[in-house]
Amino acid sequence: MATVILVRHGRTTANASGVLAGRTVGVRLDETGAGQATRTGERLAVAPLVAAVTSPLERCRQTTKAILAAQPNALRAQTDRGLTECDYGEWQGRPLKELAKEKLWATVQAQPSAVTFPGGESMVAMQARAVSAVRRRDALIEAEHGPGAVWLAVSHGDLIKSILADALGMHLDLFQRLHVDPASVSIIRYTATRPYVLATNTHAGDLSWLAPPPAKKAGTKTRRSRRTDDAAVGGGAGPSATA
Repeated sequence: MATVILVRHGRTTANASGVLAGRTVGVRLDETGAGQATRTGERLAVAPLVAAVTSPLERCRQTTKAILAAQPNALRAQTDRGLTECDYGEWQGRPLKELAKEKLWATVQAQPSAVTFPGGESMVAMQARAVSAVRRRDALIEAEHGPGAVWLAVSHGDLIKSILADALGMHLDLFQRLHVDPASVSIIRYTATRPYVLATNTHAGDLSWLAPPPAKKAGTKTRRSRRTDDAAVGGGAGPSATA
């Protein structure tokens, strides 16, 4: 069972000024966002990553670079267009306070599955490509690196919310109940049984439990692990418990 760490890019100049950046070229992290990305990288340094993928947009590439700079092993990120921002069409580049007056705004809030942005993408299509990109990549990484692999995907707020909604079994129309802050960490583990959402929108806290256990010495006898994809009735003992 591989584990994906979903990180939203740090705060940008557009975020700070209340503008819907969308896929606008050249939107970069501001000073606050750069600091957020650095702190997230420091937090993830205890969880050795086997792979990193990022939205092709600059703010995500900047965030990814800051995170990988803190990793103990050199790792080169790959871009994945499946993780790029929603195509907001004619809404792109406009102030949020202006967009809030549009008739479509209420539908975005209450029934996202019915929304297609004028000249842009539907929110259903956005979720489908994002979920497909993450699930496909997760399967490839587990096949290559084994079930204890931990990898990073840096993307955008609405995309991460839609991925979390899928993992939680929530209809897209409920995804506005989720919140994903700049540079926040959310964690999903996909299994043959179901996805497990291990964290959402976190900013602090120890993540060393994500690191795989040290390899056993040759010839060492160990008790066979009883770990399965089943949910622990009652909640279980937590990640620090031995198998």
